[in-house]
Amino acid sequence: MLYQARRPTRWVGRLFIRSMNFSHSDLTDWGLSHVTIEKDSTILDVGCGGGRTIQKMAAIATEGSVFGVDYSKGSVAASRATNASLINAGRVEIREASVSDLPFADNNFDLVTAVETQYYWPDLVNDMREILRVLKPGGTLAVVVESYIGSKYEMLHRPVMTLLRSKRLSIDGQKELFAKAGYTGVEVFEEHDKSWLCATGAKPL
Repeated sequence: MLYQARRPTRWVGRLFIRSMNFSHSDLTDWGLSHVTIEKDSTILDVGCGGGRTIQKMAAIATEGSVFGVDYSKGSVAASRATNASLINAGRVEIREASVSDLPFADNNFDLVTAVETQYYWPDLVNDMREILRVLKPGGTLAVVVESYIGSKYEMLHRPVMTLLRSKRLSIDGQKELFAKAGYTGVEVFEEHDKSWLCATGAKPL
């Protein structure tokens, strides 16, 4: 069961994926409120899970393109099913890939999002730099999490996230990570009562 939370398979993980689409919806909306999405934006969602974040952003970027990557075959299948009509329309593309080796050219995206996925990245600094590579100069990365050091529900989240071998950061830890990876204009927003955190940073011009 813990493995399914980290990397859902095509069949057993389907319930986890559906649950994540539902339970992360309000968190995602809140996180996206801290970034700018233009109607012609080119966007990447890293760790796209069940594909609901992609669907939300495609509804705003009506003349743009939204891409998603996930290292789980089950998540890729679910995300493609969720966004089937948008894929058929040529507005969405979803690939199986790791954050450590993104299959995109340099300077490609206006915005990259990562909702409830940073915990499981293999190498936080280098993975953040890989995202920086594919961002356009001035483009933004938004990392959205609901489990972090110093949160209201720290004592509740800690045992489960420890079992999942997750990497959790504090507010200062996020700022330090973004800066170390080369991002500028770093900001961290917190909704403490809900244990929500959104960290943003831009690729230097």
